[in-house]
Amino acid sequence: EPVPGLADLDRLTASTKDAGVHVDVRWLGGRRPLPPDVDLAAFRIVQEALTNVVRHADTPDCRVTIGHQDGELTIEVADEGRGGPTSGTGYGITGMRERVSLLRGQFTAGPRPEGGFRVAARLPLSEGVRIS
Repeated sequence: EPVPGLADLDRLTASTKDAGVHVDVRWLGGRRPLPPDVDLAAFRIVQEALTNVVRHADTPDCRVTIGHQDGELTIEVADEGRGGPTSGTGYGITGMRERVSLLRGQFTAGPRPEGGFRVAARLPLSEGVRIS
């Protein structure tokens, strides 16, 4: 089976909608080919963040913003729900942070001041370490 990437985002958002959460996807800077490791990491970050929204946020919708500009890919998943994971027993945020770190990027995740939760990543668009 092919390795997933941001080209599979429509399929991912459809399955999130089937789970009860509508996803508004916004693209900034257009869609362009990405290095395979960045493409896979971006997909997995969005996938895990949406899983957390479905499991923990108790909200009917969220927003995914993908930006491609100035030599980096930015990812933001934000919701207006309860503020994030409450059990503390999962490894989702840790896994996202590790993926971003392997690509020498930046990662933040936490409650938003106005309510809800936000996951954000910045990934440089140079070839990095291969991850799966």
